[in-house]
Amino acid sequence: MKKLQKTFVSVLMIIFLFSACNTAETKRPEEVAYPDSKPLIEVVDEVDDSGRIVWQKPEEVVKILGDISEKTIADIGSGSGYFTFRFALKAKKVIAIDIDPSMIKIVETFKQQLPKDIQSKIETRLAIPSDPLIQKEEADIITIINTIGYIENRLAYLKKIRAGLKENGEIFILDFKAKNIPINAPEMKYRVPLSTLENDLANAGYTVFSSDDRTLDYQYIIRAKK
Repeated sequence: MKKLQKTFVSVLMIIFLFSACNTAETKRPEEVAYPDSKPLIEVVDEVDDSGRIVWQKPEEVVKILGDISEKTIADIGSGSGYFTFRFALKAKKVIAIDIDPSMIKIVETFKQQLPKDIQSKIETRLAIPSDPLIQKEEADIITIINTIGYIENRLAYLKKIRAGLKENGEIFILDFKAKNIPINAPEMKYRVPLSTLENDLANAGYTVFSSDDRTLDYQYIIRAKK
């Protein structure tokens, strides 16, 4: 299992880039684009960033969540599935949520290449900017990774998604520190200071139980209960 976890994303990338070559009728991913979305090849280029695994430590991040074998995780801002697929190795179910159709497409493409038992754990959901469309008490854990700074009306959004958590459910937010860091990070206007987010969560009705800006060099992790 450990070996599978370490090579999981790399294998998916290889499958995605070359599986389209098997038949003449199938377009290569780089030939496909979607309205108002990036071409898939651009998405793949962004995802295939070997440096990210060093500074974001994804396997360590997943471990922080503990035993998720019986948990449903709603992964808001799932993008191309960088964490979605890692969660799916251990969780009961993962809902990959994004507002970009091309991201939903890339997750679905990866998903079809996986063993059936992993495929059955992954659901994709095209959301809208103001609402991730999580059903009432649908998730044990809601994750928001590299996304919170892009959400408008953040307080209202946090209040809305609280209803999607089961009793004693958890919200898990990981994002960039609001300081100069030596990696390709979002502009400062898209970064939310840790103290600001702590206040937002409290005002939205959550109870913060962990606020960690030490585990990762360039990002913080904040966890709160419903």
